[in-house]
Amino acid sequence: MSLLPELRYPSVPELVASAQALAAQEPGLCSLRQVGVSRGGRPLHLLSVGHARRAVLVVAGAHANEPTGGSTLRVLAERVLAERELRMDTSWHFLLCADPDGASLHVTPAPRSLLDYHLGFYRPTGAEQPEWSPSVLPPDRLPPETRALTGLIDELRPYLQVTLHGTDLGGSWVQLTRDVPGLAEPFAKSAAQLHIPVETGASDAAGWPASGPGVHVMPGPETGAAYPSMPDDARHSTWYHAHRYGGLTAVVEVPMWASDLVDDPAPHPAPAAAIRRLAQRLLRDALEVEGVLTDALPRLDGVDGPLLRAARWALELIPGLAEDWTHTAPAGTTMAYVGSVDAFGRRLPLRAAAMLLRVLRETDDRAAPRLERLVATWCDAFAARFRARWVPLEHQVEHQSRTVLVAAQQARERMA
Repeated sequence: MSLLPELRYPSVPELVASAQALAAQEPGLCSLRQVGVSRGGRPLHLLSVGHARRAVLVVAGAHANEPTGGSTLRVLAERVLAERELRMDTSWHFLLCADPDGASLHVTPAPRSLLDYHLGFYRPTGAEQPEWSPSVLPPDRLPPETRALTGLIDELRPYLQVTLHGTDLGGSWVQLTRDVPGLAEPFAKSAAQLHIPVETGASDAAGWPASGPGVHVMPGPETGAAYPSMPDDARHSTWYHAHRYGGLTAVVEVPMWASDLVDDPAPHPAPAAAIRRLAQRLLRDALEVEGVLTDALPRLDGVDGPLLRAARWALELIPGLAEDWTHTAPAGTTMAYVGSVDAFGRRLPLRAAAMLLRVLRETDDRAAPRLERLVATWCDAFAARFRARWVPLEHQVEHQSRTVLVAAQQARERMA
């Protein structure tokens, strides 16, 4: 029985239905149970395959706007069930979606372009993201999704947690809370076979040591952050919770659209000057969105909700980030790093504009057409600058799946 009859981004109900079918098909090996409830009352489901004490936990849907992980999770579960050697001494546990509330608001399951993707875009504030909330909230205010995730880690004590992430446009990379020797080579080989660039200078991992191209090891808590203004510090995320039990976390990122500009290790001729220019553009773009928001706010009196909160939160991050880029020495000096920063600088105001546009459309606000033109222009410019090419979903899923399986194997050997 195939869990993936057609390759497209599945909804959470579709993921649950697939998991139910798998558990019914192999009740001796598989089980599906509810492990929590979201803030909006949606259930959090865990699919388990195998009974070994040694465990791997795979998390999908931690970021609502990164849909590939759900497809990957379904393929991985089916493969673990089909290949007995994968579960001989390891049980596999799949959290179907860490943020079902967010997934219900991101509504582009089959985007044909960056504009399609952004017209249905949603990414919650840091405080509302299950993995990031511990970096911005005190323990007594953590959302139930975060408590469910850390509770699972406490219960399973996985030697490896893998969280499936993605990027709209760029390349693939891996973030590790501890190094996994032997991962970098098969990761790079898989990316090359599937024509996916490796993001060698990912801005998300700025200043981190690398054990190989695109494989970044998170620094310890004693190391300063590359972007001091950013509140979502990976070192305070749920990724480190597995360390309590001797485990580690691997974050596997794959792109929806690929760009070779993030896979160029050549030195940039003037990285500091280039990043200062990107900071200036970031502020200009943010001001354009702020102008629309300021104009519309009197007409949005009484309007509140996750889309507007998230748009405003994204805009609030920009001044500090621009200050970091202007006055802090670059964490990288390659063409790839400057390209990744360029993409980040385009992404943040575009996301704020896209979410604000959804609010304005819902309220039939007169400012919506102006913002529609801005979002379309920025999407076109983003795709043109980075020569974006669509990565077939089957390639996204295959690369992410391969990386998970190699990480599990290499991490297990590290423990032996």
